[in-house]
This record gives sequence, C-alpha cells and structure tokens, in this order.
Amino acid sequence: MSTRDIVLVVDDTPETLGLLTDALEGAGLTVLVATGGAAALALLKHATPDLILLDAVMPGMDGFATCEAMKADPACAHIPVIFMTGLSDTAHVVRGLQAGGVDYVAKPVVVDEMLARIRVHLGNARAALRTRAALDAAGGFLLAADEQGALLWCTPQAEGRLTSAGFAMENFRIPESLVLRLGARQLDFSPIGRIGPGERLFRLSETGGGQEEMFLRQQFALSAREAEVLLWIARGKPNKDISDILGISPRTVNKHLEQVFIKLGVENRASAAALAVGALAKRG
Repeated sequence: MSTRDIVLVVDDTPETLGLLTDALEGAGLTVLVATGGAAALALLKHATPDLILLDAVMPGMDGFATCEAMKADPACAHIPVIFMTGLSDTAHVVRGLQAGGVDYVAKPVVVDEMLARIRVHLGNARAALRTRAALDAAGGFLLAADEQGALLWCTPQAEGRLTSAGFAMENFRIPESLVLRLGARQLDFSPIGRIGPGERLFRLSETGGGQEEMFLRQQFALSAREAEVLLWIARGKPNKDISDILGISPRTVNKHLEQVFIKLGVENRASAAALAVGALAKRG
C-alpha cells in the first residue's frame, strides 16, 4: 500500500480507535479519526480519504445512515466503505451492503485480515479511478451508475447532454427501461460493462429528432432517405421491418441500400452496418 493512502476510521470506542490507528499506521497508512457519523461527514468536507472503516452501531447517527449520507454526496460516493461491527447476522450484513458498503468485518477485528481486505479494496478503488480518468481524457458520452441506477460520475460530454435536457446531476438516476423520451428527443443508455464493484458503465446516445440520421447523411454524403435506411440497418433491422418503419416498399429499401453500398464503398449490409455503428460510436 502506498504511504499516500488515507484511511478514515469512524468508531465511538476509544480502545478500538487506538488499536486500529496503531495497526494502520504500522502498515504505512495515514489515519484520520472520527468518533461518530456526524463528525465523519463534517471531516469529509475538508479531506477525502481513500477508504473508510465504519462502525455500524454507534449512538446518534449509526453507520448505516452515515454510509448512505456519504454515498449521496458525489464527492464521496467513490470511496470504498468497510463496515465493522459485532453484529454478524445476515440482516446486518445485507443492510451494510445496501447502504453502500463494499465489505464487512466482525469485531473484535483481526488485524491481518482487516489489512488484507483494505489492500484489496484500495487496489480496486485505484483501478476504478484510473479507468475513470482514462475515460474522461478520451472523452465520449459515458457515465457510471450504481446497481440502483444512481449516477456516480459522468464524462463532461455526457453531463452536457443531460443538463441540456434539463436534468440535475445530483439527483439523476438511469431509468430501468434505459430510455428517456423528451418530446422528439430520446436519450438511450447502452450498458457497456462494469468498471468496479457496484459500478456499471453506460454509453449515452441521443436519437429522435433526426440527429443520428443527419450525422450519417453528412458523414457519408447520403440522401435523407439513404441515411434513414442505413441507421435502421445499423440497428439490426431487416429490410421488411425497415419498409414498415419508413412506410416504403421493400423494393425501395433495396434500391436505397444499393446506393448506400456504393457511397460507403462496401459490398454488403454487414459492412455498411459496421461503418455506421463505428461512426455513431465516435460521435457519442
């Protein structure tokens, strides 16, 4: 573990705080201490630890409520939280994970086991942050959400698209349908994969209102109808479905598709679809 790693320990028991502080500092970590949930939240306004060890059962604001408050703050949502408690029944384990924790250790804490878990979660957190930094640098309309769809972070391009549609970032949630319809506009959230524990990555694209058709038309010097046909080819629709969608005959679809092949310099619909998908992916 790097000496730059900072761990916040939140516990109301002086003996536990002393034990954990000695163990963590002995492992080369910088330790911050809070004796309760409210104190931890106040501290987080001035410092950002790399990991939090959080007592689940404390007077006043307990660990579960504290974790939920931390995860609701975009500045803290990425920090892994490991719960500590003497309670070991399944209900409390599940509650800790639902509150946003990534792990759970039982008291009395076994120092070697706790340090091993910390190493794993610090490594995961660093990998996730590197991925996010790379995605931000590369650009694109990308965003990440937790398992419930709450926004964790997004690239500047995605934020711009969402705010232009009237959404506030601090309260945004990805819909279960993965589609938001806004009059003639439609925002689509395409799952890409996972980049960390409980963190799912999506690509945000906009359809409707002719945006994608116009892009393909300009990109490949197509007519308006040719661009529409190519877009539906890229979406995997057969000619019969395209004729129904556009209200033209399958024969007319074929004629437009022949012109698309010529203009794109390809010989089949698979190659045309691949070019269209690639161009749209770069656009976002």
